[in-house]
Parts: sequence; C-alpha cells; structure tokens
Amino acid sequence: MLAKLTSKNQLTLPKSITAAVGAAEYFDVEASDGRIVLTPVRIQRGDAVRAKLAELDLQEQDTADAVAWARQAAAGKPARKK
Repeated sequence: MLAKLTSKNQLTLPKSITAAVGAAEYFDVEASDGRIVLTPVRIQRGDAVRAKLAELDLQEQDTADAVAWARQAAAGKPARKK
C-alpha cells in the first residue's frame, strides 16, 4: 500500500494497517536502516497508574525512600561522560 506525505509533513495510515495492529492514538517513531518504523503506543491514564500503586500497596513514603536510595547510589558513582 502507498501513503502520501503531504506538504505539511503529515501521513495518513491506511485503515487496514491500523486495524491490523489495534487502535492507537500515538505511535513511537524511529528510523532504522533507511526505514521509518511506527510502533503503536497506548498511553496509560493516571487512574490506571494509581490502581496499580494501590494493588502493590505502595505508599508515599515508599516513593520517598526509593528516591533517597537512588540519590545515594548516584552520589557514590562518578559522573557519566556525555
């Protein structure tokens, strides 16, 4: 199938293609070996994240402890070169 790139750099994907991978509003885009690769991304809503945190019984203090631990670990390592 062909898809035309418009003058505004927009591309319309054929319905049969998007139906084959499932409905998605967002796509991760990358270039690989001269190809454009689109991967559907399903954005989780905040409610889903809060439900998962509740399921895991994570509390605000758990998050604060994890951040403090990560900062200690990072402070003990030399800075990464960019």
